[in-house]
Amino acid sequence: MDYKALAKSILDDVGGEENIVSFTHCATRLRFHLKDEAQANRAHLEETKGVMGVVSKGGQFQVVIGSDVANVYRELNQMGRFGEETGEKDPSGDKRGAAVRFLDALAGIFTPIIPAITGAGILKAFMALLAAFGWIDTASQTYSILVVFSDAAFYFLPFLIAYSAARKLNCNPVMAMSMAGILLHPNFISLLSNAQQSGGALRFFGLPVTPATYASSVIPIMLTIWVMSYVEPFADKISPKPVRFFTKPLLTLVITGTVAITLLGPLGTILGDYLAEGIRYLNRYASWLVPLLLGAASPYLVMTGTHYGLIPIGINNIATAGFDTIVGPGMLGSNIAQGGAAFAVAVKTKNRRMKQEAYSSGITAVCGITEPALYGVNLKLKRPLIAASIGGAVSGLYLGITGVGRYTSGSPGLLALPGYIGTEGLSNITNAVIGCAIAFAVAFFATFLLGFEDPKEAREKEEGKDGEVLFSPVRGAVLPLEEVGDPTFADKVLGDGAAIVPEAGLLVSPAHALVESVFDTAHAVNLTTDSGAELLIHIGIDTVNLKGKYFRALVKGGERVTPGQPLIEFDAEKIKAEGYDLTTSVIVINYADYADLKICTKDAAEGRPFLELKKGGN
Repeated sequence: MDYKALAKSILDDVGGEENIVSFTHCATRLRFHLKDEAQANRAHLEETKGVMGVVSKGGQFQVVIGSDVANVYRELNQMGRFGEETGEKDPSGDKRGAAVRFLDALAGIFTPIIPAITGAGILKAFMALLAAFGWIDTASQTYSILVVFSDAAFYFLPFLIAYSAARKLNCNPVMAMSMAGILLHPNFISLLSNAQQSGGALRFFGLPVTPATYASSVIPIMLTIWVMSYVEPFADKISPKPVRFFTKPLLTLVITGTVAITLLGPLGTILGDYLAEGIRYLNRYASWLVPLLLGAASPYLVMTGTHYGLIPIGINNIATAGFDTIVGPGMLGSNIAQGGAAFAVAVKTKNRRMKQEAYSSGITAVCGITEPALYGVNLKLKRPLIAASIGGAVSGLYLGITGVGRYTSGSPGLLALPGYIGTEGLSNITNAVIGCAIAFAVAFFATFLLGFEDPKEAREKEEGKDGEVLFSPVRGAVLPLEEVGDPTFADKVLGDGAAIVPEAGLLVSPAHALVESVFDTAHAVNLTTDSGAELLIHIGIDTVNLKGKYFRALVKGGERVTPGQPLIEFDAEKIKAEGYDLTTSVIVINYADYADLKICTKDAAEGRPFLELKKGGN
């Protein structure tokens, strides 16, 4: 894959560099904040080779790439004038709601640190596996060093969060890490410990400092960096320019550090403890409820990006209680169910391209990465997504009833199963495996029972039928060409075809094609499709007399276009107000090359088959 070319195409289709507020990526998706999503060419993006889908949810414009996303992300960063590996730009003009901004902030903070905690979590899982089978001596020096390897990312989690949060909130990441250093400094920890043991008060400039444990914590450092994102620009504003170089970091350090140890740290610790207590309460009285709901709803949370709000909860559970019975098990069943539904599609479909995509995405789903299966298969076919929700719910119910918990973080899937090995035998991981089997089997058979509509047009093309299907270039009522009010078109002087009375002012491409020319007045365009059809698309009757007024060409001669890509914008109401008939004619100029031209629909809509051309002419 040409990552540079794909990145360039995506950059153009999201409205260019100036339309990007910020962007990042997760395991499979580029996640953009756009100033104006209306400038994004979604139809062209969805047809771009290398793009699996496009989602606009939770204040993010998400482009689904798959496992190559990191390579495309790197090329994008090199292509634009963005901050070093951040994709961050001026956030001015962000008018999203508070809830949307909060969820997006969580996504931006936790997405970059997932590789570190996943790697550490998987190492912990394999160490537990080796110890359970007696393949490694837990008293050995090797094991002790491996413990350091696997614990480091979790113990120093505040450093990781501080750095990532600073990049997301546009403040100095090194200053942010120094805040984490304050909370984890050995002398500060010793002072807190001594005060706690003696029962005495620890004070800083007369302010009480409440003893708390910040290693592996999540909420305290997030609150601290959030406050720092306001303190830093304030310090910059009040610092005299000649001494700003040292007064700005000095004020930021002292003000934020003071607020952190006296207010935010203790407050974050209390919030984390209450969250953990709430989880324990649910486990005592309704352990089955949350995994069931999460197993059913997880695909929709992923689609909207709100699943990132669950990551801090899962990490906090492991940090405070040592295991997580909520987020990990619920999403484990859901991810495996996505794979089960995709495998059922692969077995059932007759479409060779869909079969290949379903098999490959099914494998990645059961391993913990669901976006290819979700967007490329199950969401596209709709009913398999319902089947996956059913499988996730049934699995979540079983995992909740049996009290399955994970002991390490990681992408929920088969590769993360070693993280379910506990300290009390193998019952926990055994039930986790059974829960996975339930998720896969229920989703697989539910997909077969619910069925789905096989993509017919794609299959016909793959089977090599002679001809081509043109999609509707505008939305509206379809007319035979003979009923057009222009004799040149009605008498088929230029060629055969059909016409549409437009309901909206946007003309899009009906096929993969080359733009041969766009009229200077932008009221018509000539295309040659990849299958050889030569098309003239003419907007309105006698609209050439407007001399381009109310028309705007979006492409030019020599460009390649894909189905659904906008070609011409026009103001339908104003053109009609001038007294012109807007009936748009689609003429196949080389109609003699075809044995039959068949109108496929009475009501045209973008993306719907419009004209079917069958080869076999003279």
